[in-house]
Amino acid sequence: MRILVLPGDGVGPEITAATLAVLDAARSRFSLSLEFKHEVVGRQSHRLHGTTARSELLDEARRSDGVMLGPADILESDDERRGEINPSKFFRKGLDLFANIRPCRTYPGFVGKVGEFDLVVVRENTEGFYADRNMEAGNGEILVTPEVAISLRRITRACSLRVARAACELAMRRGRRVTVVHKANVLKVTDGLFLGACREVAADYPDVSLETVLVDSMMAHVVRDPRRFDVVVTTNMFGDILSDLTAELSGSLGLGGSLNAGAEHAMAQAAHGSAPDIAGKDLANPFSLVLSAALLLSWHGRRTGKGEFAAAGDAIEAAVANAIDAGETTRDIGGRLGTAATAEALAARIRAN
Repeated sequence: MRILVLPGDGVGPEITAATLAVLDAARSRFSLSLEFKHEVVGRQSHRLHGTTARSELLDEARRSDGVMLGPADILESDDERRGEINPSKFFRKGLDLFANIRPCRTYPGFVGKVGEFDLVVVRENTEGFYADRNMEAGNGEILVTPEVAISLRRITRACSLRVARAACELAMRRGRRVTVVHKANVLKVTDGLFLGACREVAADYPDVSLETVLVDSMMAHVVRDPRRFDVVVTTNMFGDILSDLTAELSGSLGLGGSLNAGAEHAMAQAAHGSAPDIAGKDLANPFSLVLSAALLLSWHGRRTGKGEFAAAGDAIEAAVANAIDAGETTRDIGGRLGTAATAEALAARIRAN
């Protein structure tokens, strides 16, 4: 498996180094064929190449079996004409990574804010209320006058069908329950189309139970009783908000893994930002990127039929859970270790089992 490694900015290089140490332990234990191609994005790339994401990286990603992306800063003016490209958007759009898969769960040894739960948010990744992803040319936001602004939202049947199918396939490997989050009572045309597509796909999965919940009600339900949910599928903006909420309810955004998956490509990505205030201080929690990398291994294993990669992904997730229970973590979740030591302890657990 060839992985394009892009550490990014801020704490990105630290958590990337930690994740690579964990992957090396998994490679040793499961005899994985792993190869890493290192490139730069973000501020370093802008200094070296005049752009935060070089166009050649897209070809490199297509030649690879997966991408691992650390958090990258969006520069001050965010002007693509000056090379200030959002690397996350660059790969999600360029590789058509239509499903953002965000597992959120609690762990023994670190009590969540709302009790134990284990769910996954599947977020449509390529359209919706994202001004940079829903137009062939131009931008989805329009400043009509200095005091009037309009934002366009694109929802298509094709994109809705494929993300719904991704959610149902995931549910078949879990608790066989899918919750569609929408606002079709107000956004009757767009969310109505999305809701209809989800129902159409669910009919192909008779073993999966489907429920629908309005997005505002969903926020209340998740805070009150997240245990009732298994797989949640929703549109881009709603999923962006909901996945951060559920990750934080699990105890920390630093515990949230994130996989951007398409039909042919996938990208592991830290769910949090670059945290420049703690960069270089050996304080950052590496678990978000570690868990994202585990998801990438499992995705590759299922896609290729190579069971050792799926087994390695499962082993990394289990080792993270055991490390949290033992307190072998960074301080943000109750431990006493630094970033590097947390990775070393996690790698040792993987090698020992």
